[in-house]
Amino acid sequence: MTDDTTAARLVARSNLLGADPRNTNFAGGNTSAKGVGTDPVTGREVELLWVKGSGGDLGTLTERGLAVLRLDRLRALVEVYPGVEREDEMVAALDHCLHGRGGAAPSIDTAMHGLLDAPHVDHLHPDAGIALATAADGAELTRRCFGDRVLWVDWRRPGFQLGLDIAAVQRANPRAIGCVLGGHGITAWGESSEQCQEHSLEIIRAAERFLAEHGAAEPFGAVVPGHEPLPEAERRARAAALLPVARGLASTDHPQVGHFTDAPAVLDFLAREKLGPLAELGTSCPDHFLRTKVKPLVVDLPGTAGVDEVVARLKHLHAAYREDYRAYYRRHATPDSPPMRGADPAIVLVPGVGMFSFGRDKQTARVAGEFYVNAINAMRGAEAVSGYRPIPEAEKFRIEYWALEEAKLRRRPAPKPLATRVALVTGAASGIGRATAERLAAEGACVVVADLDADRAAAVAEGIGGTDAAVGVAVDVSDEAAVARAFTETVLAFGGVDLVVNNAGLSISKPLLETTARDWDLQHDVMAKGSFLVSRAAAGMMVEQGMGGDIVYVCSKNGVFAGPHNIAYGATKADQAHQVRLLAVELGAHGIRVNGVNPDGVVRGSGIFAGGWGARRAAVYGVPEEELGAFYAKRTLLGREVLPEHVAAAVFALTGGDLSRTTGLLVPVDSGVAAAFLR
Repeated sequence: MTDDTTAARLVARSNLLGADPRNTNFAGGNTSAKGVGTDPVTGREVELLWVKGSGGDLGTLTERGLAVLRLDRLRALVEVYPGVEREDEMVAALDHCLHGRGGAAPSIDTAMHGLLDAPHVDHLHPDAGIALATAADGAELTRRCFGDRVLWVDWRRPGFQLGLDIAAVQRANPRAIGCVLGGHGITAWGESSEQCQEHSLEIIRAAERFLAEHGAAEPFGAVVPGHEPLPEAERRARAAALLPVARGLASTDHPQVGHFTDAPAVLDFLAREKLGPLAELGTSCPDHFLRTKVKPLVVDLPGTAGVDEVVARLKHLHAAYREDYRAYYRRHATPDSPPMRGADPAIVLVPGVGMFSFGRDKQTARVAGEFYVNAINAMRGAEAVSGYRPIPEAEKFRIEYWALEEAKLRRRPAPKPLATRVALVTGAASGIGRATAERLAAEGACVVVADLDADRAAAVAEGIGGTDAAVGVAVDVSDEAAVARAFTETVLAFGGVDLVVNNAGLSISKPLLETTARDWDLQHDVMAKGSFLVSRAAAGMMVEQGMGGDIVYVCSKNGVFAGPHNIAYGATKADQAHQVRLLAVELGAHGIRVNGVNPDGVVRGSGIFAGGWGARRAAVYGVPEEELGAFYAKRTLLGREVLPEHVAAAVFALTGGDLSRTTGLLVPVDSGVAAAFLR
């Protein structure tokens, strides 16, 4: 079999296994295949190992995500292995075993795959397998479930010695198809890629059947009165009220994005009497606690408790959690340990409501929640047939603050300027709003594309990326209830809000004597009142979070310059400009900066101009509508047309960090209109 075929079949197997969450979690586990390739120097055939690289995800793995190593060199490391006390040195040695350029960085589990005497190997983290691996009598349960077909291997931190342990078990048990790794997961092997896959699925499905047939009906105990799930609408409302507070607390050391989960498995766990003691034991599988921390913060109040009571309790529990985590670090840290990375929880459990999870971006926050669901499932299985016994706390610390894990964290690319920030942009389905939403997302923000047109907002959000990057919401900014709903959706999507751009608008171009009261009201309802409603909702949430924030108004040159036939539009833009000054004064004490931009002549892509405003302004100035942008440009000092992306760039300049001490500023983006200079 050629090296290309071996790699392709490995990727296909990996994708199939990784597509089913029952088999393994996101970015969890690894797969490998051994075969023959050509040495790029000698041209001779050599035995190679293809294995999923560090940090990759099986479900989305491509050949670029594989590490490729010389098998003879990897196995020769056995002769120079210095022992378990120095096995971390073996990871660096793997770099000297790479074939050619080597592909992706080898993971810590590479030795397991290379030392096993089987052409194909899968290492996975299925919930059912981890349930047996974390049961108090896991070794006996493994024997009962599998006989001698699947063996038990005691817990050992992933690395070279674990690879030697599993290889020894395989050699001593030639009939075995795999093993259960204590506290961790499963490993399976086979003579062909298809057989290895069959063996992996056989182990997982057999474990699932064993738990179903032999497990207790209610392994988490009885339902605690008052801790039952609230009705869905009430749950979501309660989550929207609590999540910004929790996010602010979880961001004490490092800013975080939030995620909300109220899956049935979560709500059931939160309602049961064993919630407290099991949560205190923490997670076990290394992939779990590296993302969820060793244990969650549990709100010890019924779901029916008042919001103010829960908020007060949450703040108290958060302070206690931080002190407990610092004590955990002090108990186990050595002089060589990396510095403590942060003492805030990654998982917050609220009975009756659901789970809040946090991370450096939306995907990380979402995946942390998914991993805790995996942990709940593992706890349920272990408790159903035995008792849940995760690996010791000291072992968790050894992995969480492992030098190799620290090195992996340092390999991450530098965060973008708006990473961890949640931005809501109104009127974002076209023109300036769309360009702004796209620019903020490109700079790392999670973006809520808010617009009166829900379908177009959703389309813009989809164009930006998946729901981890952007979501579309419908909002009529002149409707107080609609604004509240938009912010609720923002919280449930990303945990809160940090940056709001008041861009929604329309324009009615008429002389004074033709401007009706309805024209006036409509113009002011959308822009003056709408900006007020959006800013008020945003400020309330930012104050609750305690993380500061930015509010940016897209005003206009017309708020300063008295153009003809423009009474309603010019007056409401002047209103918005003064809101900037008023709110900058009022919100500064909360670390909330309020600034604005004054664009002019933004014709291309503009929803306002496309809706008739362009034709009317062209008529006022006596030029063809298609030449209106060029006309505006000619009357400026720079003689250049202003495009939506120029306004978006100004919004980013105000919010990207370089102007962190600036508030109350209005920035002209008009190519130079002297009559609109601010005085």
